[in-house]
Amino acid sequence: METLYLILSLFLLFFSLKLMFRTRRRKLNLPPSPARSFPVIGHLHLLKLPLHRRFLSLSKSLDGASIFSLRLGTRLVFVVSSHSVAEECFTKNDVILANRPEFIVGKHIGYNSTTMVGAAYGDSWRNLRRIGTIEIFSSLRLNGFLSIQKDEIRRLILSLSKNSQQEFAKVDVRSLFMSLTINNILRMVAGKRFYGDGTEEDDEARHVRQLIAEVVVSGGAGNAADYFPILRWITNYEKRVKNLAGRVDGFLQSLVDEKRAEKEKGNTMIDHLLSLQETQPDYYTDVIIKGIILVMILAGTDTSAGTLEWALSNLLNHPEVLKKARSEIDEQIGLDRLIEEQDIAKLPYLRSIMSETLRLYPVAPMLLPHLASEDCMVAGYDVPRGTIILVNAWAIHRDPNTWEEPEKFKPERFDKEGEDKKLMSFGIGRRACPGSGLAQRLVALALGSLVQCFEWERAGEEHADMRESEKGTTMRKATSLQAMCRARPIVHKILYASSCT
Repeated sequence: METLYLILSLFLLFFSLKLMFRTRRRKLNLPPSPARSFPVIGHLHLLKLPLHRRFLSLSKSLDGASIFSLRLGTRLVFVVSSHSVAEECFTKNDVILANRPEFIVGKHIGYNSTTMVGAAYGDSWRNLRRIGTIEIFSSLRLNGFLSIQKDEIRRLILSLSKNSQQEFAKVDVRSLFMSLTINNILRMVAGKRFYGDGTEEDDEARHVRQLIAEVVVSGGAGNAADYFPILRWITNYEKRVKNLAGRVDGFLQSLVDEKRAEKEKGNTMIDHLLSLQETQPDYYTDVIIKGIILVMILAGTDTSAGTLEWALSNLLNHPEVLKKARSEIDEQIGLDRLIEEQDIAKLPYLRSIMSETLRLYPVAPMLLPHLASEDCMVAGYDVPRGTIILVNAWAIHRDPNTWEEPEKFKPERFDKEGEDKKLMSFGIGRRACPGSGLAQRLVALALGSLVQCFEWERAGEEHADMRESEKGTTMRKATSLQAMCRARPIVHKILYASSCT
């Protein structure tokens, strides 16, 4: 106990001296801030989950401030709730705000913040971005994996149709979507499936799903220990993250080792990265390769599955939208073949449904944090070097100053040219998500296939629950979607075609 008091006393002394020296500098013009600030911890007591709703509430309490400031322990944080201010941040100040703050999860799970997502802005990040653009997310590379997408979606359709050929059957949508996205990404990355054709989980599949879920829950900008260092010692948060990091690294290393041990090289992303390692071993280390795999898995599984679940929930709650989407697909594609990736361009209403889902339910409601590498100005306010910038995409997507009837699910709003440019579900600026194209391909194709192949109804008379979970970095439904589906005649043709090949 005496040691704890000593640590607290030293911290208070350090913080007091820091405040004293800061007052000698010119007075900064900072954005408005909530009045309830305490010594040492600042506004840390105001952090409550889910952050996107809490931050919107704080913005409203400050007369709808488009940007406001918080003192969270030792860190100054600006929260942006306006589309125009977000654009200013990542156009006028894009380079200055291209850095990332160092958080505990990035340090331990993200290989000392060396992944494409967490790396500091500089030469290393530019190299990673180049690798992502050329070697991972290029059209040529993604087109090479189209057969995997098609096969996994076909397997999903066959699984759903087993008990729904003649009558409606109840299905747990979330587990099916997670199986789809995990198998799709891990076949691309490592050439292996973790789920069978049904929904049964084996131990390995359960282990992978659990790892993904734990990383998602551990991340985000709402962990007090990231702002108040002393909490690292008096809570077990960092210890738990370290333990999780060891398990994640063990799984990723096993994927790399399996591919390295194979005599015949395949066409997976790990195979490709290992071939690059042979020619450039100093750069393509196992850590770099594992970091790329980690980002691929986290960005391509839970997020895509969550978006699909929100989209289908919206369709069940708005059967007129579902009917219109099916009519578009039937007219443009017909009933003789399954929808394919190149057909998406001919289905504007399906794309509008996806855009409206991402508007109301962005997978990352709080965009990944940015860090000011030097002093700058945003919206007329001073942004001191070291300030963390948090963008509340969820609030921006529901801003009545930007959208008509913002709380309504209305895909038709995207008939207006340029409306989709106001979305920032995948970030904005030079650090926007490089894998957005991959995610949108799979989600649009999967949703279109489910609309084409099945009739869908709610499991009961009540609307699907649209409340979101309060945990994690991604916005998932609080309750797993249960839905009723019945196969349409086109599924019989697909089944017959599969049995003949």
